Amino acid sequence: MEALLVIDVQNGIVENGNFQEELARIEKMILHFKEKGKPVIFMRHLDSIEESTLYEGSRGSEMHESVKGYAEQVIEKRTPSSFYQTNLAEVLDEYGVNHIYITGFMTEFCCLFTSIAAFDRGYRVTFIEDATGTTNTGETYEMAGLNIRDFVGTVLHWSEVVEVIDFDEFELR
Repeated sequence: MEALLVIDVQNGIVENGNFQEELARIEKMILHFKEKGKPVIFMRHLDSIEESTLYEGSRGSEMHESVKGYAEQVIEKRTPSSFYQTNLAEVLDEYGVNHIYITGFMTEFCCLFTSIAAFDRGYRVTFIEDATGTTNTGETYEMAGLNIRDFVGTVLHWSEVVEVIDFDEFELR
């Protein structure tokens, strides 16, 4: 069974960038999985630091309007890994999931960590590179010109254990 993980599509992230294309791809994937009767699980990151845009209880920590209506199953997390100290593995087991598709935000943190953690737990993992996004840039990491999404996708692809595709490749399946 396949499942879609929609990671951290929250106001505090989405409102700090231009993510219309990523959000459109994520919504298409949500609709595809729901039409096929496959699980769609939303992850919601919460911070305890008041200055964070994802501070627990703040408007920034809420699911973004573009996905809020689809978010029937939301799991809260406090680290980049969607598995660490959450019940995600149990939920996936209940559905009989063995293949996870990764979409969402903070490509180089939450999406990357979750992909690796899923592989470590024995799941087949497909990372939809252009259905992830980040508020960070190459300048954030003092690496001018770095395309973070492409870099993460390349690293995962080279690992030969995580499948990395673009949304168009997913649609052709």
